Amino acid sequence: MIDVGLTHIALPVTDIDQSIKFYAAYAGMQVIHSRVDAETGFAVVWLCDRTRPFVIVLIQTSSVNSVLSPLAHLGVGCQSREIIDSLCEKAKQEEVLLQEPKDSGYPIGYWAFLRDPDGHTLELSYGQEIGLIAEQIP
Repeated sequence: MIDVGLTHIALPVTDIDQSIKFYAAYAGMQVIHSRVDAETGFAVVWLCDRTRPFVIVLIQTSSVNSVLSPLAHLGVGCQSREIIDSLCEKAKQEEVLLQEPKDSGYPIGYWAFLRDPDGHTLELSYGQEIGLIAEQIP
């Protein structure tokens, strides 16, 4: 069996442990693979939320020169608006909230932007149906 299709996005990070904590807290992700790259000596982890076969690869580096930032972002669908509100309240307290929750109607839904430890942007959303629509297309 060969793995084909869009499988991951790789992000450079300066503190891999802080990034793991961020994505666990705000995106429900967990480490499914971890290693030290033999060539660079830097840590590499794969994070997955186990809802689909897709991972975020975190690659530890000494500095991050390019970041995903609005509008470039990672998007995570949430179970409810209340969950987004709760996570945004936590993000506000931790000073990582970039954009307060906003309802943009269909097909965008209810969404907010957070900043990860290296400045990459994570979108939390409810009502975006991206996965549902993609599954319906033959």
